[in-house]
Amino acid sequence: MKAAFLTGHGGNEVVTVGERPLPPRAPGQVRVRLHAATLNRVDLYMRDSGAGITHALPQIMGLDGAGTVDEADADEPLLTPGQRVLLHPGVACGRCEFCLRGDDVLCTRYQLLGEHRDGTFAQYVTVPARNALPLPEGWSFAEGAALGVNHLTAWRMLVTQARLKAWETVLVFGIGGGVSLAGLQIAKALGARVIVTSRDDTKLARALQLGADHAVNSATQDVAKAVQSLTGGRGVDVVFENVGEAVWPAAMKSLVRGGRLVTCGATSGDQPGADLRRLFIRQLQVIGSTLGTLGELHDLLGFCQQQGLRPVIEQTFPLDEVHAALSRLESGQQFGKIALAIDGSP
Repeated sequence: MKAAFLTGHGGNEVVTVGERPLPPRAPGQVRVRLHAATLNRVDLYMRDSGAGITHALPQIMGLDGAGTVDEADADEPLLTPGQRVLLHPGVACGRCEFCLRGDDVLCTRYQLLGEHRDGTFAQYVTVPARNALPLPEGWSFAEGAALGVNHLTAWRMLVTQARLKAWETVLVFGIGGGVSLAGLQIAKALGARVIVTSRDDTKLARALQLGADHAVNSATQDVAKAVQSLTGGRGVDVVFENVGEAVWPAAMKSLVRGGRLVTCGATSGDQPGADLRRLFIRQLQVIGSTLGTLGELHDLLGFCQQQGLRPVIEQTFPLDEVHAALSRLESGQQFGKIALAIDGSP
């Protein structure tokens, strides 16, 4: 089968498009014929250095994907060959204390597609049957693929971890990337007021078109002062961020007393000043979050269908042009998800 896979670590020169063996299927698993996948920041980390994640080369890239069921157990009750599905990228053991309490994303033996095992930049992938969920009617494969990482991450951050309420205000840093856009979409669908930041006026204008209530240019404005002005000196209830070190001081200063900062990434650095005095005097909460559980993906799917919410796809590249897709992601200029068409029709 055709796939995009890593042969080493470095730049695009270590990413090869070529033939890899068809993945075998064990009982309890499904093999999915992939039609689309989308790119995530971790794809760059895996390409560049491996990000300290245990993996074997060559390895097929890609966390998320959507396609059609190619093969399943004869007695599989929910999935049939030809059925359109999207994938949850996390494979849990199902037996550790965290899996048993329903928080499989904290599994002690958790494996992610494209990180610990072969991923979705390929014509086929094999996953446990529980990891394949029906693709909503009318959705493209690219939209379905995008849901399994970015929107699931944003859902857990806002709904499970931050416990966002409809009357609250959210500050979303770095609008334009997949997670931040998903955060904007979900927060607005939940009824919250949303302030977004970017250094790019074009991205801010597009975010306002998507429903953002206020936009702050972090290149020309002091974000914390702008937020205080927009909230009457109160601050926001929730800060939603995946930038890390570069925005941490502004994020902390933007929170209302007792506010919550939820973070899922550190693209600009992972060692910010803690600002402990502000943390304990104002009784702030700092909450970490990564991906989401199978149950949360099920809930997210229902929510998206009820609200008419779909991921924003910026651009689609054929699998053979994976280098161009990775370069586009690396540029940071995108507004929405970058997709790969595995078979030419995402």
